[in-house]
Amino acid sequence: MAKYKTAKYTLKQFNEKYPSDDICLQRIFEGRYPNGVQCPICQKITNYYRRTGRKSYACEFCGNEIFPTAGTIFHKSETPLLSWFYAIFLMANTRCGISAKQLQRELGVTYKTAWRMFTQIRSLMNEQQDKMSGTVEVDESYFGGKSNNVGRSLKDKTAVFGIIERDNGQVMTKIVPNVKARTLLPILWKQVPIDINTKVYTDELGSYNLVAKLGYTHEHVEHVAKEYARGIVHTNTIEGFWSLVKRGIDGTRHAVSPKYLQDYLDEYGFRYNHRKSEISMFELLLNRVFSLATMKVKVERL
Repeated sequence: MAKYKTAKYTLKQFNEKYPSDDICLQRIFEGRYPNGVQCPICQKITNYYRRTGRKSYACEFCGNEIFPTAGTIFHKSETPLLSWFYAIFLMANTRCGISAKQLQRELGVTYKTAWRMFTQIRSLMNEQQDKMSGTVEVDESYFGGKSNNVGRSLKDKTAVFGIIERDNGQVMTKIVPNVKARTLLPILWKQVPIDINTKVYTDELGSYNLVAKLGYTHEHVEHVAKEYARGIVHTNTIEGFWSLVKRGIDGTRHAVSPKYLQDYLDEYGFRYNHRKSEISMFELLLNRVFSLATMKVKVERL
């Protein structure tokens, strides 16, 4: 298994690299046009210079103007770019998450503005997971409601299905209408290609009884019998992730409605999946801003 070194990105480093709105705009410009700008009028790559007093750059020859923030989460926002960058830094670097209310206090903006920024940044954390293999842990959990987490029929709670790949430490989660086999197994099959060498560890939930028949190597632990690990057979990793999410929700948001729960799960999943990345999560999110804007432009041109 490869060893990873977590990329640290401190507040001091952030302040040194991004001291002003102008620097933030320059970073957006460079991020969106790393190979220079192909001027549509001059029909060649030309130098573009910043327009004084505007969030735009102009071609040195014909004056053609481009706006680097167009098509990004910063588009048409009156909030300073430095505040946007700082909000991204906070959401990327806070292990248990940060609420829109906390963003409001940190940035000195209205709650409406903070919520918009919060949802826009969080949308960057929604990502398609690669297929999983090797040793995976599968588990279901319940969020919300007022009743105790006793039994499996919890009408006032939202059921969530999760899979963690141990070797690479990747997690995927999905809200499900129920935890029946016909609901959970297709998700497992789609995320984890069937292979006899793939080991799937679960608890004793009856919905997992057909996992071995699908073609996986399957073992389970009996939580009812207070068996939580049998050598390497356990679901402690995925259960640890559930605990992380629930502590974060309880501590920073107190409650999350089913409508927004998947967004919060994606947010926690993003930080979990990239916790060992060689690039800081702040830079990963910035790069995603640029890539999504580029994809949007390509789609519009089709």
